[in-house]
Formats: sequence, structure tokens, C-alpha cells
Amino acid sequence: MFAIPGKQAVSLTPAAAAEVARLMHQERAQGLRIGVKKGGCAGMEYTMDYVAELDPMDEIVEQDGARVAIAPMAQMFLFGTEIDYEVSLLESGFKFRNPNVVDACGCGESIKFRDADDPQEGPATA
Repeated sequence: MFAIPGKQAVSLTPAAAAEVARLMHQERAQGLRIGVKKGGCAGMEYTMDYVAELDPMDEIVEQDGARVAIAPMAQMFLFGTEIDYEVSLLESGFKFRNPNVVDACGCGESIKFRDADDPQEGPATA
């Protein structure tokens, strides 16, 4: 597992925690699982799914009644990420402020992470 003792992999803003808690209650879910997968024009995409049963391999972040499970393969990509929930006139949704992202597509749905083997892009995590 990729973690620093005593430090959560991700943090939630109060708005994100409230929305996760609302969704958990509405869907009778144990939480939301966050991951990453290959796809999109920049190479990777975030995933979010309802959790019916917690996986002991997931890292669990609990805050203000919200529970987020981080898939094992996503932990190193998400470490240090702040998750927010924003509402505007045109759209609403979760926003990821991830220090590990080096590029994103114009729509913001697809991301690129640092390459651990590329010294020009710097270290993969801090």
C-alpha cells in the first residue's frame, strides 16, 4: 500500500463530504470507490462507483459521514488529492485537485500522470 503513516491518501472538502454522504444514504451504499483507468484523450480517467461491500485491500477515508474507498491500483495516483464538489449554472460534479497530474484534456475528464521513469517530469509522488 502506498501511504504515509497518519496521512490520508485523499481529502474531501466539506461540500464533497456532504455530497458523498448524501449519495451513500440515497443509494444505501457503504461508500464511493474511487479509481483510475486507461482512457480519454490524455490517457487516464477517474472512476467512481458505489460500494456495496468494502474491500479490505481498499484504503478507506472517512470524513463527516462520508466514506471513500480507494482502489489499490489507484492509491499511488491519488495520493495528495483533494476532492471537491462544485455546483454551477451549467454543471455540477466532483472535481479532483491532484498534484500528481501533469496534463489534462480540455474537457477535464481525462488526465495524464507523471511518468516515474522520466526525469524531466520529476518524481511520481511527493
